[in-house]
Amino acid sequence: MHWQTTRFDVDLTTPKVMGIVNVTPDSFSDGGLYTTTATALKLCERLLDEGSHMLDIGGESTRPGSPAVSLEDELHRVLPVVKAAVRLGVPISVDTYKPEVMRAVLDAGADVINDVWALRQPGALQAVADHARCGVCLMHMHRDPQTMQVAPMTGGVVGPVAHFLRDRADALLTLGVVRQRIVLDPGVGFGKTVDQNFSLLAQQQRLLKLGFPLLGAWSRKSSLGAVTGRERPADRVSASVAAALMAVERGARIVRVHDVLQTVDALKVWQAVQAAATAEA
Repeated sequence: MHWQTTRFDVDLTTPKVMGIVNVTPDSFSDGGLYTTTATALKLCERLLDEGSHMLDIGGESTRPGSPAVSLEDELHRVLPVVKAAVRLGVPISVDTYKPEVMRAVLDAGADVINDVWALRQPGALQAVADHARCGVCLMHMHRDPQTMQVAPMTGGVVGPVAHFLRDRADALLTLGVVRQRIVLDPGVGFGKTVDQNFSLLAQQQRLLKLGFPLLGAWSRKSSLGAVTGRERPADRVSASVAAALMAVERGARIVRVHDVLQTVDALKVWQAVQAAATAEA
């Protein structure tokens, strides 16, 4: 299994770690820490040293209740970082829903568009379809960042999330985008209750039946705080690693994380167990 991106065909036969690079003043976990190109690049380099296989750069927070950011501000935040990061030798993903930003970062050499709106903004589908090779991650989000946790989903979520992701993937396939470019993200925390988030993890195998690689994005999220009692996102490292491992165990091929070193080490242990099991078979 491979993920086709602008410059890389990413081998997903082994799970990959995507390091988070937020160049925002207000992200829920690390907002304000990496708001200059220099500090963001230092973070990129550190995450790569810790074993990250790819980087995800974002210039607009999508935490519950977060305000929208203007096109000009987002481009000012992300474009210089992307232009520098593409020289680091790994796939560079950009977390954005604005088609103008998509086109600008792809022109700058970015490899992946990671969209919490799953390309539902006007022009976004075409921005990705017009590119010859870029990868794309389509995420499920209920409502929008301003209201998603005010009125989260009700009832069972696995079926509706699967249906939504299938529809969004089909929209790209209809435009001629090959399926090898598409990864799906169930959107943990985006308009779901704590119980619903854990239901998505428990029943993740149902989402694999869609036939696309899955990305797990549990890192430091509030649902982990709800079950551990850890109020501060920075105190949820252990819970984040546990959730990432369970996502991989249930078939996710990419995990998007803040804590790269700890996640990479945990995955090495998991892979050693997998190898031993195969050897004994």
